Formats: sequence, structure tokens, C-alpha cells
Amino acid sequence: MKQPGQITVVCGSMFAGKTEELIRRARRALYARKKVQVFKPAIDSRFDAARVVSHMGVALESTPVNGVAELVSHVLPETEVILVEECQFFDDRIIEVVLGWADSGKEVVVAGLDQDFRRMPFGPMPQLLAMADEVVKLRAICIRCGGLASHTQRLVDGKPAKWDDPIVLVGATESYEARCRRCHQISRPRRQGFKL
Repeated sequence: MKQPGQITVVCGSMFAGKTEELIRRARRALYARKKVQVFKPAIDSRFDAARVVSHMGVALESTPVNGVAELVSHVLPETEVILVEECQFFDDRIIEVVLGWADSGKEVVVAGLDQDFRRMPFGPMPQLLAMADEVVKLRAICIRCGGLASHTQRLVDGKPAKWDDPIVLVGATESYEARCRRCHQISRPRRQGFKL
């Protein structure tokens, strides 16, 4: 009988521990003697060009790829567990690919930001969350008040980013902070006919 596949999505704001959770799951699969492959988008070279590295310095070997097609081309037929870091940076083709892997019996773990700095759904993450068998939503600690943080504050020269700033800006503590709903700041454009 064919082994059932599974999709797990690890999400949350920056500094919530998503990468550490992805690494933990990869190591558990390796301990279980499963064939494991870890991937990350090549655009994310903040800490290391090839390894997945958490903000706390926990690291694991991975394969950096430039897009979904390259990712698919690197997956070996015998691989049982596929882990993808920073999944929000891939285009929507990753959705069908992840679904196909799981349907073929592979265990798939994707980690990424579920919201961008504006608190809007980020890339393919909303669809992946809806299709997941398991969702692990992690929260950070708000840098301002010490409460639980679910949002990522982008800073430009120490000030909150503007709503229309580019969505993708790879960075760490120099550009981002974890914030709670109360402490998150963004200059949101006014919507016609919508009042609070």
C-alpha cells in the first residue's frame, strides 16, 4: 500500500522560529533514516549562500534554487521528505508542485512568512495554508512591548516602511522587527467608501 503524503506549513512573522522548526523537522526525518532534501530560494543569501540558517545561528545544508522549475529538477525520485524554506519567495507554480508531491506520497514541509510587511497575504502561502494537512503558526516577541507578535515591521532608515514600498526586500534585524498588532505601524492608503 502506498504511503500517504502530507503537507505541513510552518508560518508566522520574522523572528518567530520558522527556520528552526523546519531544521528540527528535517533532523527528525534524518534520524528516522528517511531520504531528505532541503531547498531554499537563492535570493536568500543573508547568512549563507547554500545553508538554511536561523537568526539564532542554527544551520542545515540545503540546495539553493532559482525558481520552481529548478527546484523540481533537483528533487530525486527516492526522496521521501522535501523541505522548502522561505516559500513565500516562490511563484504560484509551487502550489501545484507541493500538492503533486504530497499526492505521490512524499512528506512536504514548507516554511515562510504568511504575511508581508503590510500584513497582507504573502505570495503562494495563503493557498498552501488552505491545502495543508498541518499548519504550525509561530509567533515572535514584539520588540516594542514584549507581547506576542504576529506581524513583521519593515523599517527604512529606522522608520516604518510605506504601503507602496516593494514587497520583497531580503534582510534581517537591520530592516525588520517583530511587532504585535498594537505596535505594528504602516501608512495604509485610504479606501473609497470604507470607514472604521
